[in-house]
Amino acid sequence: QVQLVESGGGSVQAGDSLRLSCAASGRSLSGSAMGWFRQAPGREREFVGVLWTGGISRYADSVRGRFTISRDNTKNTVYLQMNSLKPEDTAVYFCVAGLTGPVAVDGTAYRYWGQGTRVTVSS
Repeated sequence: QVQLVESGGGSVQAGDSLRLSCAASGRSLSGSAMGWFRQAPGREREFVGVLWTGGISRYADSVRGRFTISRDNTKNTVYLQMNSLKPEDTAVYFCVAGLTGPVAVDGTAYRYWGQGTRVTVSS
């Protein structure tokens, strides 16, 4: 069974940067698209971004240009670099893997989810 464990969350000021990590165990995910979702307090879960194995990525409009997903297949780890953070980026961030369909923005299309890491951005 695949397990995803996120780390790197915390409390920062607006304009700061954070890098989240997601380490996978159980089997190699080098052949799997991996991405991130987030859920803010009182709001529905939303797509943040995804990185396919060919290096193609897609991001939500709200984070494009500020967030970057990368991966290190030797470590079975995916990263989310978040720059120029805003208070509206405050959320629990979830790592996902195992995309089972073509709609990457649909959370139900991912087989594996991490437990989440909290990011709080204050103004």
